[in-house]
Amino acid sequence: MGTSTTIRSRAITPLSGREVLDVDLRAPLDAAGIAQLESIWHETGTILLRGQSISEEEQVRFAGYFGEPAMRLLNRHDGTSKGHPGVMFISNIRENGQLIGALPDGEMMFHSDQCYVERPAMASMLYAIEIPSKGGNTLFGNMYAAYEALPAATKARLTGLRAMNIYDYGANPTQRGAPTADAQQHAHPVVRTHPGTGRKALYVNRLMTDSIVGMPRAESDALLAQLFDHLENPAWIYEHVWQVGDLLMWDNRCTVHARSDFDASERRLLRRCTVLGDVPAE
Repeated sequence: MGTSTTIRSRAITPLSGREVLDVDLRAPLDAAGIAQLESIWHETGTILLRGQSISEEEQVRFAGYFGEPAMRLLNRHDGTSKGHPGVMFISNIRENGQLIGALPDGEMMFHSDQCYVERPAMASMLYAIEIPSKGGNTLFGNMYAAYEALPAATKARLTGLRAMNIYDYGANPTQRGAPTADAQQHAHPVVRTHPGTGRKALYVNRLMTDSIVGMPRAESDALLAQLFDHLENPAWIYEHVWQVGDLLMWDNRCTVHARSDFDASERRLLRRCTVLGDVPAE
């Protein structure tokens, strides 16, 4: 791609997502192309590139345009690539009785990748290799829109608050449950400012956010329940129905995502790369 090329895109929904057109990720992108893609991505937090046919190495190269890889953090067999420790397979396929990927079946609650560590993943990207005939869709919530729709009094109440995020992959990988003592956890602002856009976004989620730091449990539970219901409002959610060859990249700093259920007897295989982010700031 030459530096004079203008990358075209179109809105998927008014709030969430843009489809990037006429880009083949088998070919390297130059600095101008990367800058255009990042600008498009920052508009809504998700970009979709359809009809791709890329290798693991080509997906890793694409992820590298945006930063260094975020290493896998899971604590048992998790579908990590043997070639790239920042690559993970999401799959319910079994070979010789063993799963070849992580998070195999069922619905998954809304969450933000790696929000339970000091430097959460900035970007995540999934590439669809095999998909079921229906279901297994990925839902994306625009947390800019969710924050901006809050009443002024609620915004004021959230100022300065931090939330403890906990993820127990071994016991509760897709649905909220009581975490074990060794579950990874870290506190971050309830509202974070995106370093690239300067916009504020809600930064809590139903799967991984456990409590408001320093707040009595009953008050914390009530506030978080209110925020979870608010951020899952269909008004700012886009449900992506996968096609083979889709590559979808989302910004964990301003979106949350979830997965719908699907028939566990049907094969599902996607390849994921994550890009390391910064320490969230209010």
